[in-house]
Amino acid sequence: MQINGNSVLSNLGQAAASQATIAENFDDFLSLLTTQLQNQNPLEPLDTNEFTAQLVQFTSVEQSIATNKNLEQLVALSVTNAFTSTVGYIGKTVVAAGDTAQFADGEATWNYSLSAPSPETKITIHNSAGIPVYSETRAGNSGNNTFVWDGQLENGTQAPDGAYSISIDAKDASGNTVGVSTEIEGVVQAVDLTGTEPILTVNDQEIPLANVRAIKS
Repeated sequence: MQINGNSVLSNLGQAAASQATIAENFDDFLSLLTTQLQNQNPLEPLDTNEFTAQLVQFTSVEQSIATNKNLEQLVALSVTNAFTSTVGYIGKTVVAAGDTAQFADGEATWNYSLSAPSPETKITIHNSAGIPVYSETRAGNSGNNTFVWDGQLENGTQAPDGAYSISIDAKDASGNTVGVSTEIEGVVQAVDLTGTEPILTVNDQEIPLANVRAIKS
């Protein structure tokens, strides 16, 4: 679930305004009640039961708004703490759902998981423009696998440093498609807290916090 911190704070302000309005109306009601009681006709007294019922209604509404305000304060505090705690991710190595990794220092690494053994797993590497630059076919085990690319291109030259994405087409022994999920791994360089959820910068890529699957020291 995504929580918009700005929305929470806005709702908190609206609750405070509503409470102030109720308080003003409640004071007006008491002032009116007091005035009417002071000036009532002794021979035809006012119906105090009606005033009592209205008083109870005002009190109930006031208590409801106070309760909502306290709950929204707790939510706002929880959002703030959650956002702040993500700063601790900086410098940590994370594993996150994704298909794009940085090629640097002679290699790029992807983790991928297969739903079943795949004797024919075609792996294709694409450059930042989405153009295939390398491919190979290998066997893959059911569960977790790792592919490390040394940067060799189809034409035999070396790839320049930068972002590259992976696509995997896996098939079982009967030629049926095997489910694949890919992950990337890298060090968190920064955390962006300006949006509806924290965004981690990993290897110069933006990764939503919800995509993080593991954290390593």
